[in-house]
Amino acid sequence: MTSASPYPARPSAHPAGPFPDSTPQPYHRLHRTTGRHRWWRPLVGTVLLAFAYFVILLVLLVLSYGLGTMLGAPELPDGGADLGPLGNTAMDLVSLAVFLPLVLLATLWPARRPVGTVTSVTGRLRIGWLGWCLLAGLPPVVLLTVIAFFLPGDSGGSGTWVGWSSFLAALAVLAVLVPLQAAAEEYVFRGWLLQAVGAFVRSPWFAVIPQAVLFAAAHGWGTRWGFLGLLVNGLVAGLLTIRTGGLEAAIALHVLNNLLAFGASAAVVDGLASDETAADAPWPLALTAVVTDLLYAALVLWLARRREPQRLSSTSPAPQPTPYPGHAPYPGHAPYPGHLVPPGPSDHPATPDHLAPPVPPDHPGPARTA
Repeated sequence: MTSASPYPARPSAHPAGPFPDSTPQPYHRLHRTTGRHRWWRPLVGTVLLAFAYFVILLVLLVLSYGLGTMLGAPELPDGGADLGPLGNTAMDLVSLAVFLPLVLLATLWPARRPVGTVTSVTGRLRIGWLGWCLLAGLPPVVLLTVIAFFLPGDSGGSGTWVGWSSFLAALAVLAVLVPLQAAAEEYVFRGWLLQAVGAFVRSPWFAVIPQAVLFAAAHGWGTRWGFLGLLVNGLVAGLLTIRTGGLEAAIALHVLNNLLAFGASAAVVDGLASDETAADAPWPLALTAVVTDLLYAALVLWLARRREPQRLSSTSPAPQPTPYPGHAPYPGHAPYPGHLVPPGPSDHPATPDHLAPPVPPDHPGPARTA
């Protein structure tokens, strides 16, 4: 019969992995920094993300139908309840905003990394840098809105002023929902999809192009010029995300674009009732939007050279062996903070005489030096 050892097992000098990658990585390669990356994680995450969004979309459709039934609202051709221009717009924005928590959950699992890594290389939303990007986006986006106002074409509205009460009510709803909707789209395309492709390729261009094509296709097929304008917008936003190390620049541009677009539509009667999107833009408007995106990119890159936002992930310290408590550290190394220092000779109790080894009589012991 064997008895258990009174001493605890000594830990291994080489701790088990996975170990974080200590090499600084750009934004699109953050899947590789945790040491938990597997080839299937981005693929499974994308499938689960699409499936969860489809389920939530069905739930929202049922809720809107129930709300419309209680309010006695008429039925839309697609089977949903007609809640009016502002109500329908709000439901559309909410149905896109739900992508935001889904992306964060997919980053936790199956991606198995901190949720902040889908926001920026620092692991958080850089509020200061977001503010600078919003300031940089105001001039080009306002210019686009003014030019679009003078361009010929049917905006889908009557052109009649809606009145201050209706306009302010719509503006309050849009101010809350549009930033969430715009940020959610950026987290999907410039966040999740960009990093999912970047887990397999090193080149920023190969990581940027697929999400830009999907972003343009998600808006539907309107005109060739409208698709081209959305494609350029996706490319610019994706490259700025990699160059600045986070989603702040892309979110700022998207929020400003949508706020001014929805705000202009809310100012006229039945403006929000129009189902036209940027995909339906004629060539003059699409070309103006492309110039606006390029101007914004130039301003953000100029700011990035001056403000120098972090564009690579921080280095992770290499794992260190842990010394056994109560024992000396490894030769040539200082003691580790928080661990016990080996006791000195004076700390040991004297050995009892009955346990000391006997000394033969003819050996008086070692000679002593003066």
